[in-house]
Amino acid sequence: MTITTLGLLRHGQTDWNIDLRLQGTTDIPMNEFGIGQIEQAAERLALQDWDMILTSPLGRAKHSAELVAQKLGIKELIEEPLLLERSFGLGEGLKYDQWHEQYASLDDIPGADTAKVVSERARDLLAAIETRHAGAKILGVSHGSLIRVVLAQVSEGAVPPKGERLENASLHLLRHQGSWQLEAWAPKPLS
Repeated sequence: MTITTLGLLRHGQTDWNIDLRLQGTTDIPMNEFGIGQIEQAAERLALQDWDMILTSPLGRAKHSAELVAQKLGIKELIEEPLLLERSFGLGEGLKYDQWHEQYASLDDIPGADTAKVVSERARDLLAAIETRHAGAKILGVSHGSLIRVVLAQVSEGAVPPKGERLENASLHLLRHQGSWQLEAWAPKPLS
């Protein structure tokens, strides 16, 4: 039976990550610390064989993917819109305590993607990987909210625990062999 591996790498740190601001689809670049995180992660990722790198179209993920690709000697990045971060609509730029004061949930923020929309995108991502890249070892560079949803779907809600933050430059491994399984998750940066 064909085995497909998907590594989900969260992009490096941005200034909005430090401030605990909702970033969503606002295209905030990585800061210098975030670039260093990804360069360290690339050193570890280079110890494994990867067939391809898929990346979210947002700059912080693409920059992360470019740094990793350079280290791995992978010449082509494939932009995958299904790896895009959850939109937080009018909440983008608000600190976490600010949006909590104004809205009961993320779904209540005007213009934000609902949890259902993000869940459907996560399912579509896994189905696309399964059909388009069967048998490959794929690194997908993405964002915290989307990765959380993918992990929760594959682990039937066991991972990540409620309140557990997936830090920047963290890597999570999934395997498909008949069905998707969680191989490893690590909320701390890969270093």
